Amino acid sequence: MELALVLLVVVIALVFAYTNGFHDAANAIATSVSTRALTPHVALVLAAVMNFVGALLGTGVAETIGSGIIDAPVGTTGLVVVLAGLIGAIAWNLITWWKGLPSSSSHALIGGLTGAGVASAATVHWNVILDRVVIPMVASPLVGFVLAYLLMVGVLWLVRNAAPGRTTRRFRLAQTVSAAAMALGHGLQDAQKTMGVIVLALLVGGLQGDHEIPLWVKLAAAAAISLGTYSGGWRIMRTLGRRVIELDPARGFVAESVAAGVLYSTAFALHAPISTTHTITSAIMGVGATKRLSAVRWGMVRSIGIAWVLTIPAAGGVAALLYLVFSLFT
Repeated sequence: MELALVLLVVVIALVFAYTNGFHDAANAIATSVSTRALTPHVALVLAAVMNFVGALLGTGVAETIGSGIIDAPVGTTGLVVVLAGLIGAIAWNLITWWKGLPSSSSHALIGGLTGAGVASAATVHWNVILDRVVIPMVASPLVGFVLAYLLMVGVLWLVRNAAPGRTTRRFRLAQTVSAAAMALGHGLQDAQKTMGVIVLALLVGGLQGDHEIPLWVKLAAAAAISLGTYSGGWRIMRTLGRRVIELDPARGFVAESVAAGVLYSTAFALHAPISTTHTITSAIMGVGATKRLSAVRWGMVRSIGIAWVLTIPAAGGVAALLYLVFSLFT
């Protein structure tokens, strides 16, 4: 039974990675598509490839997810905890995708694991959640907004006397690079979270003795998130690309560049599983605010903010309920 549960958890983890990919495809390419710097098909292929490459570049975030959030009990109970956490995260991903809201798949997964951990009376590392989840959850959007605003002001000053047509064409070309960088950062951050969950399942199932991530886990998670990205997430793409603010190539380039920089620094330096969604959304708001504050559609921003606040408790509540149901049969 434990082996069957391990296999089931691995499959569900890869399903989560797939939903993560199509849910968060907009993070990498919405700005480039909305400014017509890239066609949708080219943007999706670019994002899928860079997601795959980014997934293989580090393991720090995976280690945080695999060992830093909860101490799942060894055996069937621990596997049920991980399974419930994954399904809770998938449920929230699908709900917010249907509503076209760019919520965080990362926080949905963390909320799911935490909720199932609480329901099972497992040890939850609240200090790690505070230091590496809650504080970055608040800080990364603020940093993204401020940096994007300041960098956009600097860019506008540098090109103040340049020919508008030529400048727009150059920024469209530059967006190819910034979109690739953003997709690489998404793979670096989000694919590792799936890796961490799979390793956690292998540990509690007794099939692995340490937190080292096997190559097949890296490749499977990278492939799943890349396939999900290639399938696209048009509902959320429309929200990020047009319903927060109408972007031009210069603002799209700056938003993507700032968001990618934040993703790299948190993944490599802090090993913090931050939200790619929060980071790129706040950067888009920051560059948009350089037009004027009223250029940002604050009603949509409010809806997005509500989804952000609800993500962890909602996914956690679903996961806790699922754990209680599953435990009746195990």
